[in-house]
Amino acid sequence: MNKSGRTFNMVFILLLVVLFAMMWSSTLRRVDENYTQKQFQEDLQNGEVTGMVIIQNEETPTGSARVHLQDGERTLNVVDVKDLIADAEQYDVDYVVRDVPGENIFLAYILPVIAIVGMGFFFFMLINAQNAGNSGNGKMMNFGKSRARMSVAGENKVTLKDVAGLKEEKEDLEEIVEFLKQPAKFTKVGARIPKGVLLEGPPGTGKTLLAKAIAGEANVPFFSISGSDFVEMFVGVGASRVRDLFAEAKKNAPCIVFIDEIDAVARRRGTGMGGGHDEREQTLNQMLVEMDGFGVNEGIIVLAATNRVDILDPAILRPGRFDRKIAVGRPDVGGREDILKVHAKNKPLAEDVDLKQVAQTTAGFTGADLENLLNESAIVAAKEDRAYINQEDIKKAFVKVGIGAEKKSRIISDKEKKITAYHEAGHAILFHVLPDVGPVYTVSIIPTGVGAAGYTMPLPEKDEMFMTKGQMLQEIMVSLGGRIAEELIFEDVTTGASSDIKKATKIAKSMVTRYGMSDDIGVICYDDDDDEVFIGRDLAHAKAHSEMISGEIDREIKKIIDSCYAKAKEFIVENQSILHSCAELLLEKEKIGREEFEALFGEKKVALKKENYQD
Repeated sequence: MNKSGRTFNMVFILLLVVLFAMMWSSTLRRVDENYTQKQFQEDLQNGEVTGMVIIQNEETPTGSARVHLQDGERTLNVVDVKDLIADAEQYDVDYVVRDVPGENIFLAYILPVIAIVGMGFFFFMLINAQNAGNSGNGKMMNFGKSRARMSVAGENKVTLKDVAGLKEEKEDLEEIVEFLKQPAKFTKVGARIPKGVLLEGPPGTGKTLLAKAIAGEANVPFFSISGSDFVEMFVGVGASRVRDLFAEAKKNAPCIVFIDEIDAVARRRGTGMGGGHDEREQTLNQMLVEMDGFGVNEGIIVLAATNRVDILDPAILRPGRFDRKIAVGRPDVGGREDILKVHAKNKPLAEDVDLKQVAQTTAGFTGADLENLLNESAIVAAKEDRAYINQEDIKKAFVKVGIGAEKKSRIISDKEKKITAYHEAGHAILFHVLPDVGPVYTVSIIPTGVGAAGYTMPLPEKDEMFMTKGQMLQEIMVSLGGRIAEELIFEDVTTGASSDIKKATKIAKSMVTRYGMSDDIGVICYDDDDDEVFIGRDLAHAKAHSEMISGEIDREIKKIIDSCYAKAKEFIVENQSILHSCAELLLEKEKIGREEFEALFGEKKVALKKENYQD
């Protein structure tokens, strides 16, 4: 515990002692209100009173008496102490009359002052301790100081060996470590040490972990701070904190400064409703000056992480400030296997667990997703009172992470179950017969936590960097499969396909406006992301196309959706017998896997050519 914490505890204990003393002193004046004058007279007459101590009050002649009885001691309030003296002499009872007590200066004056001062000191220490926890020192109102946390060499135990699945990214950062350890090796050939490295990529891919690993490898002081720590309600505080951060870094050079979520402070200037944010822009301006302005920051390397590089100010992205931009993307199948091995080190796995197979079935997962998958698997194993994780636990966790927790207790009517069974069977059949999607991993009619009445989960067998036009059309067809099955079997449709229709429309719109996959519209991009006001663009932003083009885009989207709907319907009609068989099996078991579903097709092979489903 630090010094301020110990002082705070001592003040707190002292305050409790003072309050206890005040409470104790107040109890000294308490009297026994149950002992009445009538009882006192009866005790006198019966000879029960053996003695009295008569206590006079300051307001004479009122007072009280401590009456000694044969069975104990009682306290009596009286109007006139002279009556007590008369009663004592009448019944020959020994008594003592005490003088009028003087005023207790401690209780009257000193104790209240101590209590007030103690309370003031208590609140002073409370505010001071809170300020010390926020800013790293014990001074109140120290808003202008940097809130960066400094770790010295050897304090951080994370190294690049603990980072899996990012081979090229680690190689780039290892050069930074070598720059810091052996600068002469590079300066002798005229190389300049990079001033900044920007780590960009989707959330959960390991950007912050890489920064921690660099801190452990470099064996130099490491300052870490979040971008939001610079911004305050007081104008000028953020800029002051930037100055203080780099001043501290200069004292400890060579060192590394890591700014996490830098988009909180380095967003494009002059954007958003109302023009901009003065405090944030002043902070950014100071950061630009410190990184590569008139000041010289030799030996300071700035690491920053963000997943919104598109909204950063161009001035901070130029060479001389951030010389390197390292893209930290989603891991491939080999990277996912390495990441799973790292997170499985401290988890007991059964012999049937195949991490390579898990890596193949988790295409698109980030490092954080994989860690969460194994953690959920461990929770499943613990719930079943097992000391190890088996493959089935990972499968259950995969469904929970990918789709949502199953709500097996939810009561559903037989009609809704039947509709859901045919709906999911329609999706599953198209996943199976179309060549560029699927295959099916699980089909279920158990409701999930995301509000779905059931789900059909495909199993991507390979990582793909891009999607073809044919694959996107097949995705639309699969999305419409549930709606088509409802229409064929029940001659009616439900609201259950709303999310499927939304997904199909989004894909079709992207094909027309972003990817130039429409023959009528042409190879032109009409999808303009610059109209997003609150993430770094102006409010009054004109459309990138005319109203006539908007109408053509709408017609082309409808054309694609209608074409895919018709072709998907043909496939489901051709496999209507399997549609019935799959729905019946789902109604019986509620959930089926890949083997059970593919067994429904038997020896039937579906060979398709791209011209059958592609424009």
